[in-house]
Amino acid sequence: MNCMPAPLAPRSLPRAGVGRPGRKLRVGYVSADFRCHSLSYFIEPLFAHHDRARFELYCYSNTRRTDEVTDRLRNYAIQWRDITALSDEAAARRIEEDGIDILIDLSGHTAGNRLLVFARKPAPVQLSYIGYPNTTGLAAMDYRITDGCADPPGAADAMYVEKLLRMPHSQWCYRPPAPTPDVNPLPALQHGMTTFGSLHSFTKLNRDVIDLWARILARVPRSELLMAVVPSGETGMRVREQFAAHGIAAARLHLIGKLNYDDFLMLHHRIDIALDAFPCPGATTTCESLWMGVPVVTLAGKYGVARAGASLLQGAGLPELIAQSPGQYIDIATDLARDPHRLAQLRGSLRARMQHSPLMDEGAFTRAFEALLDGAYQAASANK
Repeated sequence: MNCMPAPLAPRSLPRAGVGRPGRKLRVGYVSADFRCHSLSYFIEPLFAHHDRARFELYCYSNTRRTDEVTDRLRNYAIQWRDITALSDEAAARRIEEDGIDILIDLSGHTAGNRLLVFARKPAPVQLSYIGYPNTTGLAAMDYRITDGCADPPGAADAMYVEKLLRMPHSQWCYRPPAPTPDVNPLPALQHGMTTFGSLHSFTKLNRDVIDLWARILARVPRSELLMAVVPSGETGMRVREQFAAHGIAAARLHLIGKLNYDDFLMLHHRIDIALDAFPCPGATTTCESLWMGVPVVTLAGKYGVARAGASLLQGAGLPELIAQSPGQYIDIATDLARDPHRLAQLRGSLRARMQHSPLMDEGAFTRAFEALLDGAYQAASANK
């Protein structure tokens, strides 16, 4: 696996704090997405519950479009550094001067990342978390925080440059935006037809996904599929053609373009069952669907990037919605559609189940996360 070239290797700078007991740990978070972005739904619970008696929170923001969420996140930090105008070398020097003990990347290889800052090893312990579901490929990145469902121990470890640190329950902790619409009654009971839904970014769909969804529609004759965020024009025509090749009439497809967030949430009022994409499943969209009372059927892949849906459903206490094969995926979806009574009960209970699951236990999640940070730091201190 390729790593960053030698010129950016760690510089062996002195670390005055390493190994000094009884001091607060300075934890720095680096992201280009400290704003109204899916990251905020998962990082704000952690920021809000960090133990201020043991940790000092620093944020290094490469966020170019700030908003009210930026302002809210800023209030959690003891220091907020805007690094948008700093070179990688200057940003690394700023982090060194701040005496950061643990530096956490929240962007991975997504837009606006500052991985070349991490490549300079400005902190003695460096971790990757949540923003990118794969290895960074950086030899200077010590750890990646995940969980045992997303990355089962054993074979998964060899897929990463980083050493994997596994949360005890889930790597996810979701705080839904406020306010959100109430959960409505099951649409199928009113319409006499099951509505499957796809609410992902259209870029996550592929021919295999569409082929499998078409097989589900064929197995459930009184059903339709609502697909959100589908570009209009030729793209929509190609989607209809792919379903038509499986005998699915265009009248059973409802293709919807880009929506504002409130209207996007309201789409859940029309959907009975959400179908997850593969091999790149949803994350935020899965949480939003569950919160809105819509169960999600996912197909688990082998490693983290393909197991986000499985990890979230396991955390929500819904392992029965995780398929291990395409055939099982079809069976789970069709069995749900054929049992509207069960589906209605599930819809009515999902929000409460979310609230009482590890996915929304912000305090317990943060304590477990901090325990991983403590362990990583103590390991660095022992090896200094």
